[in-house]
Amino acid sequence: MGDSITRAFDACGPLADCPQASWSTGTDPGVDSLAGRLLDRPARDSRNLAESGATVSDLPGQMSRAAAREPGLVTVLIGSNDACRPSVGTMTPVAAFRADFEQALETLWEESPESQVYVASIPDLTRLWEVGRDEADARRVWEFGICPSMLRAPRSTVEAAVARREQVSSRAEAYNSALREVCTKDRRCRWDGGAVHDYRFTADALSHWDWFHPSRDGQGELAEMAYARITRR
Repeated sequence: MGDSITRAFDACGPLADCPQASWSTGTDPGVDSLAGRLLDRPARDSRNLAESGATVSDLPGQMSRAAAREPGLVTVLIGSNDACRPSVGTMTPVAAFRADFEQALETLWEESPESQVYVASIPDLTRLWEVGRDEADARRVWEFGICPSMLRAPRSTVEAAVARREQVSSRAEAYNSALREVCTKDRRCRWDGGAVHDYRFTADALSHWDWFHPSRDGQGELAEMAYARITRR
C-alpha cells in the first residue's frame, strides 16, 4: 500500500511507474524486493495496490481492496504526498493524517484480522533537498512542481525559504510520530523504527529523472531495510 515510491515511479524511465522494481513486490533481481525474499513465487503471490499520487486519505480504500485477499503481510509507505503540497498551508493536518491511518488499519483488520502489517517511515525530505540542491539537473526538473513545499527555490537562503523547509520537515516528522504511535499499539503491526527516515539517500539512490523518487538502487535499500525489520526477532 502507498504511493509512487512503492510503485517505483521514475525508477526505470521518465514519468512512469515501474512496479517490477518496487521495493515491496518487485520482480527485478537487481532490487531483490521484500516479496522476492519472502515468497517462492512473488509475481503470483503478491499484489502492488499502491497508487502514484496517493495521500493517506487514499489508504483506507487501498486497505479495503487488500483485505478482500486476506493477505499474510501488508506493507505501507505513505505520507510524502501529504507533506509535498503546493504550499505549507495545504499540507495534511496531523490529526487528519492520524485518523486516516487508524481507519486504514481498522479497515484491514475488520475483514482480515490475521494480516500482519509493516509500516515504513516517511523519507527525510530535507535530505532529498540536500542531495539535489546543487545539481543543475535536479533544480531544472524540480521546477516542474516536484514536492514544491520543500523543493521550490532550492538554493534560496532567505528567511522565508528556510522557514518553509523547516515546516515541511517538522510536519513529516509529526506524521512519522503518528505512524509509529498507531502502529505500535497493535502486535500485528511492525514499525520500521524510523529506518527509512534515517537513511541517508545518496545521488545514486535517487532517480535522475526527478531527483526525488528512489532509483533501482534506492528501491533495493528500502527492500533491505524492510526485510531486516520484518525478520528481526
